[in-house]
Parts: sequence; C-alpha cells; structure tokens
Amino acid sequence: MSQLVVLVVFGGRSAEHEISLVSARFVVASLDRSRFLPVLVGIDKAGVWRLLDEPQLPKRADPRENRVDESAPRAWLLPTPVPGGRGRLEVEGQEPVPFDLVFPVLHGPLGEDGAIQGLFELASVAYVGSGVAASAVGMDKVLQKRVLAHAGVPVVPFVSFGRHELEAQADATLAACARLGFPLFVKPANMGSSLGVSRVADAGGLRAAVDHALAYDTTVLVEPGVRDCREVEVSVLGNEVAEASVAGEIVVTHRDGFYSYEAKYLDAAGSRLSVPAELAAEHAERVRRMALAAYAALGCAGLARVDFFVSGGDVYVNELNTMPGFTAISMYPRLWAASGMDGTMLVTRLIELGLERHAARAKLQTSR
Repeated sequence: MSQLVVLVVFGGRSAEHEISLVSARFVVASLDRSRFLPVLVGIDKAGVWRLLDEPQLPKRADPRENRVDESAPRAWLLPTPVPGGRGRLEVEGQEPVPFDLVFPVLHGPLGEDGAIQGLFELASVAYVGSGVAASAVGMDKVLQKRVLAHAGVPVVPFVSFGRHELEAQADATLAACARLGFPLFVKPANMGSSLGVSRVADAGGLRAAVDHALAYDTTVLVEPGVRDCREVEVSVLGNEVAEASVAGEIVVTHRDGFYSYEAKYLDAAGSRLSVPAELAAEHAERVRRMALAAYAALGCAGLARVDFFVSGGDVYVNELNTMPGFTAISMYPRLWAASGMDGTMLVTRLIELGLERHAARAKLQTSR
C-alpha cells in the first residue's frame, strides 16, 4: 500500500504561533510512517508559508523560543486541478509537491477560526478538523456561548463588548461587568492558550484587564468566577457520529489562581492533570453527554476538546476548542490515551475522518 502524503501545517500569525509548533511535533512524531509520509509547512510570523525538513521543526523546551525557520524555501498552496484530486504545494525553486490531506496544527486566529479552512475549501483539498462555520464559531467565545445557550447547553452568564462600545460608554460597560459579581475573568473573544486572560478580584483592576484583553482581540468577554469550581475536560472524536473520551480534571496550583499561559506551559508545578477525573459516575456521564451535545450544536467535525466548570450539581460548558493542543501536557491526546487510543492510533483516525468528510463533500451537487 502506497503512503498517503500528509501536509502538516503549523505556526501561523496568531499569538499561539509558538504553541502550534510544539503541537506539530506530537503530530509528526505520531504519524504511522508505514501509511503516511509527512510534508512539513511552517507559516512564519509574517504569514509566509515555508517548506521545512523534519530537523528544522523547533524543539526548544521553552515554547516562547520556537519560531519557523525563515531561511526555508517559500511555498504556496495550489488549487486541486480536478474535484477529488490530490492537492499541490508549489515550492520556490523546486517541483510542486503533491499531497493527499492537510493536517492544520494551527491554534488561534487565522488557523483555528475558519480562515485557513476556507482556503482549503477553495483549493478543494482534504483536511483534518471542522469546516469554516464550526471553526469560526468555535474560535469566537461570544458567538459560541450564544449558539450553545440556544441549543440548551448550559453556559455561565457573561457580558461582551467591543472597543468602540467601551470608549463610547466606559462607565456603563464596566458597571455591567461588575454586576456579574467578583471575581471576574476577562478574556479576548478570539484567542486560546489563556493569552490575554486576567482574573480580576475587584473593580479596581477591571479596566486594566479589559485593556489587556483588547490587545489580543477587538471583542472582550467577561464572566463571573464559578464558586467551588472544578475544571473538567472531555475529548471528542468523529464526524456526524462522534464519541467522547473519559473525562479529565485540571488542578491548578499556580499563583495566578487559574489555568493561565504560565500555569499551562512554563511552570511545571503550576498545575497537574488528573486522568481520569475523580467524578461520581453520574457526573462523568453527564459531562460526556454534554460534550457530544456541544459538538453537535456547533456542527464540528474531526475533533474538539470541550471544557467544563463543575460546581456541586451544576455543570457548565466553559468553551469548546476545535483544534486543541497536542503538546506533552495537552489533555486532548492524554484523554484518548486513557480511553485506549495511543497517539499513533489517534492521529491515524483523525486523518481517516478528514478523508471521509472530504469524500462525502466531493459528492455534493455543484450544478443544477
């Protein structure tokens, strides 16, 4: 059986560029080389696509030091010449490279928000993960909460606003946030890895937290902290028919008081992962059902990680991530490992799901 060529795309222009490179290492290392041949494309901070050799994939311990090698040759995605055919990568000074599927290991805006998924759709190439609409709604925390609430999936109360609204009526906007009750969590609407997120204990720190979030996005989301909260996560895998992993719990010990960027990636003692989570059987089953409900409500495909707040008998969806991390401490692969699916099995299944979805969409009628 000939190998399928998998175009692993990582990096990107978002603030999650560095974490994306760490995730890409896991995906590349987990590929079944008897079935798949990787072709590595790093998108540098300027948005330039570059063809890399495997040794050029950064391996620095501190993720903040990772960067795409800007000396590597430039590359461009070419449209598939025939529907259902192979994709082609144009490379500076080289022959085009054919491929069968894209694995976009991209986090944050311009990678996880439907932008690059739209490019893949226009080029008629197969890719891993959700389509344009689910990716866009999944990235935008405000839109996501509105969709989930409409579908009957519990979410915590929230306030959202943009820069213009804040400037036009700052006092009223901040007062609406304060009415939610402190402590508050202030977040950019479109960002991941806890970048731009602040925990605010009282009104004195609210404006600074809002300005910090606005440095990452034009829309801010403000939520109250959930009392006696446990942070539980579930991984989901599948297309129209999906399955949920066992649940895991994040126990935060970092001085930030929440699962911040530092607690996730920089401080080895900042948090610990409990897999599977020590939940009562009815709670464990409930979060798995809610994870599948959230996945279906957004129309996801391939994969997602669904994060929950569990407080006593109350369970809320915090957020759903359509391209969760694949780092050494990431819950998505760890939860599937605890469910009996190792990294190679997981990456193989994700590729199969991407090919299945592409084949189904290629059969859709495009003329009358």
